[in-house]
Amino acid sequence: MSLMLPPESPAARSVVGVADDLFAALRGESAVLPPAESVVLVLVDGLGAIALRGHAGHARTLTAAMAKKDVAHSVFPTTTAAALTSLLTGAWPGEHGLVGYRVLDRSRDVLVNQLTGWGADGLDPLTWQAAPTVFERARADGHPSFAMGVAAYAHSGFTRATLRGADFVAARTPAERVEAAYDLAARHPGAFVYCYLPEVDKAGHKHGVDSPQWIAALEEIDAALALRVPPGVGVLVTSDHGMLDVPVHRQVVLEAEHLEGVRHVGGEPRMLHVYVEPDADAATITDRWRRDLEGLADVGTRAEAVTAGLFGPTVTESAAARIGDVLVVARGNGAIYDGTAADQRGRGMIGQHGGLTPEERQVPLIRLGAFGR
Repeated sequence: MSLMLPPESPAARSVVGVADDLFAALRGESAVLPPAESVVLVLVDGLGAIALRGHAGHARTLTAAMAKKDVAHSVFPTTTAAALTSLLTGAWPGEHGLVGYRVLDRSRDVLVNQLTGWGADGLDPLTWQAAPTVFERARADGHPSFAMGVAAYAHSGFTRATLRGADFVAARTPAERVEAAYDLAARHPGAFVYCYLPEVDKAGHKHGVDSPQWIAALEEIDAALALRVPPGVGVLVTSDHGMLDVPVHRQVVLEAEHLEGVRHVGGEPRMLHVYVEPDADAATITDRWRRDLEGLADVGTRAEAVTAGLFGPTVTESAAARIGDVLVVARGNGAIYDGTAADQRGRGMIGQHGGLTPEERQVPLIRLGAFGR
């Protein structure tokens, strides 16, 4: 089966347009948001709309403010490197170039980690991700620009790639980050403030959605967002992607015979970028993987993915070079692993994302403060 996006409503909103909506609200020109003196974008990493509604009793602040239509769609792949960058640049993965978790740097023939491996993998954040950030745009328009986050991320390569232009402010707990974000927005009229909350994503990866740890993280974030929003401040709460649990019996492990002609396996277990050997035929490998993974995954070529618009309406030459020759998207709640890889620690991860299920693609888009209904 060729790769294609699942059908969705023509009115469906994308996380790519969230920043433009906020800038329009600052100008008093938004068609979807009321005017605001300052804006706060709260990003709850890994919180899908379906999971949130399924745990409404543990998130009463968020679900009480969430209307039925308060949903947006993430980008493809539904992974932090791609989706968070789209939120913070207003560009599709095919434009900003972060098209997956691990991708091939063809100039050096090495896989690089686009989330945590910038320094170790020798990536320059200013050139590898060259799209202007929302913070650079805000500064250029005369808006104070701030990013609330975790201290450990303050100087990371991913931060330099996606938060450049913002004054980074660290705080330890979700409540402290939200309170500081609201205070910055109130004290700096016209400000664009970003507040990052990674706790749900971390708990989901380690323990799974619906685990006591995941629920506790959701409750902590919901309590933080119950804080009164200062007058004139518009708050939009969203996520980069959702998540689902992958049980052990849904793990597909590829052994050496499956990987004949394959030079590198990148991406992540729910969406593999497969790079073939220079003398191998990508079409032949695609056909073989379709047979081997029939019913377990959708398999397609780079050209099919680009034509189908999976990475957005435009794919730059540099972004296209990072996309796998063959793409493999796990169906249902499965995941696909390279059984020949030396590091198998990823097989212990319970909550995962990267694919095209509604659980991964649908994210909340909740309005608080001056944006509230």
